[in-house]
Amino acid sequence: MNILAVFLLSISLAAQQTPSGAANNEAQANQHKARAILEQAIQALGGQAYLNVQDFKEEGRAGSFYHGQSSGRESLYFRTWLWPDKERIEYTKQRDIAVVYNGDNAYEITFRGTRLLDPAKEENIRLYLLRRSHSLETILRQWLQDAGTALFYEGTSLVENHQVDTVTLMNAKNDAVTLQVDTATHLPVKKSFTIRDPQTRERDEISEVYDNWKQVQGVMAPYNLTLLKNGELTYQRFISAISFNTHPSENIFAPLVNFDRSKK
Repeated sequence: MNILAVFLLSISLAAQQTPSGAANNEAQANQHKARAILEQAIQALGGQAYLNVQDFKEEGRAGSFYHGQSSGRESLYFRTWLWPDKERIEYTKQRDIAVVYNGDNAYEITFRGTRLLDPAKEENIRLYLLRRSHSLETILRQWLQDAGTALFYEGTSLVENHQVDTVTLMNAKNDAVTLQVDTATHLPVKKSFTIRDPQTRERDEISEVYDNWKQVQGVMAPYNLTLLKNGELTYQRFISAISFNTHPSENIFAPLVNFDRSKK
């Protein structure tokens, strides 16, 4: 009887453990598929050439929108980016208006001088810093390599007239980004993440849509970029020229503050 009881107990325990084991196997398979899709995306973007990009310069035209309608402020822009957290964007043909980002600091340069911007008072600066921490470069270079990041494959669907695979990355801080990748080209189509509005405390979905990919110096670049907030168009950028690893001087990201709007 004792042997029989032990035998029956072992069968019972095995039966109880099987669903759990199957669930673990399924979760691992899901994560492996998600990682494979992201690795394919990196290869499609240029592989090691893409991962080795440390800076770029681009120019083009950009326009902002309010409630889906153009604000009428389309402008030429000249952008210099340095990994991981420096950027300078100059506007107009004279390039006499600029916004500079260096770490968590942001500066505005106009004919009045240079002033330090406060993200708590400047909504576009707050959103920029959030977009940077969830950028395509950040999630593919840092999040994906972090052992604390969980990956979830969410199936296929039709997005922006592309058949896509959807993958969500969640880092150790429970911050998540969803990336949708073209099933044929393996290039990113759309990236979305959710933030909380500091005033209303409501959640907002911020999305970027990538289109018109072109290869430059062995790296794929989206010549068309569209920004959406809760599905509503807010900004569009169209690149006319871009070059990688131009090694800009870091001095252009460190302007001298000499103007304070709050003071006369």
